[in-house]
Amino acid sequence: MPASATTSRPAQPAGRVVFVGAGPGAPDLLTLRALECLRKADVVVHDQLVPPAILDLASPVAELLPVPRGSEACGEANPGEVAGQLLARLAREGRSIVRLKGGDPSVFARLVEELEPLREAGVPVEFVPGVTAALAAAAAAGVPLTSRSAASSLTIVTGHEADDKAAGIDFHSVASVPGTLVVYMGVEQIARWSAELLDAGTPGDTPVTVVSRCAWPDQQIAVTTLARCAADAVRHGWQPPAVVIVGEAAQPLVATGPLAGRRVLITRPAGQGDELAALVRAAGGGCLHEPLVRIEPPESWADLDAAIARADTYDWIVCASANGVRSFVERLRRTGRDARALGTARLAAIGPATCRELDRAGLHVDLAPDTFNSEGLVAAFAEVPRGGRFLLVRADKGRDVLHKELVARGHVVDQVAAYRSVPVEPLDPQRLAAVDRAGVDWITITSSAIAEAAVRVFGDRLHRWRVASLSPITSATLRRAGISVAAEAVEATAAGLVAAIVGSEARAVPPPAKSPQIAR
Repeated sequence: MPASATTSRPAQPAGRVVFVGAGPGAPDLLTLRALECLRKADVVVHDQLVPPAILDLASPVAELLPVPRGSEACGEANPGEVAGQLLARLAREGRSIVRLKGGDPSVFARLVEELEPLREAGVPVEFVPGVTAALAAAAAAGVPLTSRSAASSLTIVTGHEADDKAAGIDFHSVASVPGTLVVYMGVEQIARWSAELLDAGTPGDTPVTVVSRCAWPDQQIAVTTLARCAADAVRHGWQPPAVVIVGEAAQPLVATGPLAGRRVLITRPAGQGDELAALVRAAGGGCLHEPLVRIEPPESWADLDAAIARADTYDWIVCASANGVRSFVERLRRTGRDARALGTARLAAIGPATCRELDRAGLHVDLAPDTFNSEGLVAAFAEVPRGGRFLLVRADKGRDVLHKELVARGHVVDQVAAYRSVPVEPLDPQRLAAVDRAGVDWITITSSAIAEAAVRVFGDRLHRWRVASLSPITSATLRRAGISVAAEAVEATAAGLVAAIVGSEARAVPPPAKSPQIAR
């Protein structure tokens, strides 16, 4: 080496921080950009109030860190500055960080305090907006925030200010602004600010809508007036965080649809209940989501990778679920292959969701049964001559009907596990209490594995709730556990399941009128 040459270590790659709005709490209210950032982050630093259903969307290898809060974590320091220093330290390590904030990062979120340490450290920053609480609460309650006739402006304030702030909000001045007023964190100080508004001349009969724990399983929506809201808060025990909407426009629209006023608990894995939730909402119902199983890789990829390597030797590749398709396509790509590796093998799918997943991957479905279960596939293959070579792509556990029937008909059949369906841990008491407060009317059960998990997690609650089952197989599992099935889908799809619930509601005796306290 020449005398003038020197050695040096590679420079540490620069980290970056993306401030991402988590919205009000429902995963399906995240932006597409927010979801992309979560899936790519090395570290997710999150608010305490970000629900597990959103954190589940992060990369499986991402480190999840709750933001430091409280005297033990922060001492006498400003919590926002402590969080900013944590972000700066992680960025100096060259990591890609998502700072996940409830609502929108720029609205009442200590953004200035957290940015200062990053600015001093020269850390690159990006902002991804989220659905802020005012918009989410208005949507949940069906409240128009503005109106050409009654509210041409919108004022957003916080009901809980920093202790060291020199001057608080002058609600007398706020009262002089026409239009709609939205108070974030509004119930803790509701007696104070409502009294100030009344003292400033705001009429006592001004409509008030309160949305407590918006988009969470125990969301509550209540309608009151400015004169009564403080007393009603004590009477009904509205839980923070809550948003209060005040003004002539703040009157909920009447919910319409066959499931109006009904709450449906969806139990599918994280990220896989969106279609079902959308159909429930389209029918006028409300949703909460508590996944009872999670989808994980198989114990080993060896069998699936080996099957993919010889994929062109099969006559048929049969996919028994959308999850199986996702794993199969991912491993196909990870092993440096594409659709050409399948040769002349034809593809069969058990139902519409599996067909859609294959179509997204650019793979044509050659056969799908009229009945969306293993028996339907058996019937669909009835005319295939003996001696066919089949690959069944499925979960690690499940019914063995298709495998046995194809072998009995003289076919050569390999089956490989593309994923595992793992029951979740029992819900902690707080989450169970939140589900109870939400007031569940229906619970949807979409597989035998979920049925077994529901019995373990919810126990006697399944005797109080109405149970909707996706298929006769799932219903049989429930009945063996002593659980009655109130509705069963004729077609094993999300649309079929919601249609069964709607049909059961139509046959039921009309429920008694609900009180002004609305639960959605």
